[in-house]
Amino acid sequence: MNQTSATPPAATQRGISTRVAQFTESVIREMTRLAMEYDAVNLAQGFPDFPAPDFIKEAAVRAVRDDINQYAVTWGDPELRAAIAEKYRRWYGMEVGDRHVTVCCGSTEAMISTLIAVLNPGDETVVFEPFYENYGPDSILSGAAPRFVTLRPSAGGWSFDRAELAAAFNPNTRAIIVNTPNNPTGKVFTRAELEFIRDLCVEWDCLAITDEIYEHIVYDGREHIPMATIAGMAERTITISGISKTFSVTGWRVGWALSPERLAGGIRKVHDFLTVGAPAPLQIAAAHALNTGDDYCRRLGADYAARRARTIPALQRAGFPCASPEGAYYVRSDGTPFLGLCPGEEFARWLVREIGVATVPGSSFYHDPARGAAQTRFCFSKTDATLDAAVARLARLRL
Repeated sequence: MNQTSATPPAATQRGISTRVAQFTESVIREMTRLAMEYDAVNLAQGFPDFPAPDFIKEAAVRAVRDDINQYAVTWGDPELRAAIAEKYRRWYGMEVGDRHVTVCCGSTEAMISTLIAVLNPGDETVVFEPFYENYGPDSILSGAAPRFVTLRPSAGGWSFDRAELAAAFNPNTRAIIVNTPNNPTGKVFTRAELEFIRDLCVEWDCLAITDEIYEHIVYDGREHIPMATIAGMAERTITISGISKTFSVTGWRVGWALSPERLAGGIRKVHDFLTVGAPAPLQIAAAHALNTGDDYCRRLGADYAARRARTIPALQRAGFPCASPEGAYYVRSDGTPFLGLCPGEEFARWLVREIGVATVPGSSFYHDPARGAAQTRFCFSKTDATLDAAVARLARLRL
């Protein structure tokens, strides 16, 4: 006869997994929450505070009204996959088809889906730092160990030491993550740098996983060069991008991974079980934007260059030493002059509470937070009114 105890079992004392315990919550998203709490000007999280272009919004409205409101094909509506493939042929001469494309819930999900699909426990990834804060946790969640190579500022812009990068590769290296244009430094990788990375990928038989979400935001005549267009890299590169930054729709969550066909099936499987699919009507709007928005994309760099020109001198006048980024829409500043007010990472939180401006502490972009303790990242994808309001508040620091 079966019996049950009248005394319930003790509650388990187990907590979160050891993988998740290795990293913190997103500091960037935390700073946005603090900005809302203290009614601060948000120069922390990388989203525009101006309207998206009408042509993409109207396409989304049409798609909703046309009842495109149910699940799309898991790895992307055929119309969008075709538009993505055609865009890469048109802009970069890449020979790709919709079978190479996996549409995801933003480039963030495309990155983690890709890493889970191609990495095994014991593998290693090479990551440049300072890095977009997701890359380290993404590597850990996929079971791999990240190895960090430092980008350093110089008179000619941010650069890496070639010997240091070469030393990071070994038989366990499965992939290198390259973000160009780079967040947070604004670095745009040159052809020579990409070719050097190519040589290491060939030597060690590993992949390049590239985050190119800021591809159309480059300055001063520079060229964005997709890694997949470098000779010998078409079959070794997975390109991550999306519509969020280009079309100012960061809340839509439509991105993609463009991969060799032999890897697409694995990425699609992981994506399917993570999120099923990106929003169906917004995929149709994204396809319309990619098919018709080339002139808009060509103007984008100039539009952001004007914001850059407004922001950097104002930050310098407020006492923040900074240099012009080559791409993307962030300014990295040395906050050393102000660290007497509040040390390290706490300076960013102090700025929110006492000055009313949200930034991102540089510590969140390094595996050793102390290395970025004196740095601050400002985002300038904002209206002139927002930038002017932030600068007026920061001027109080001079007093």
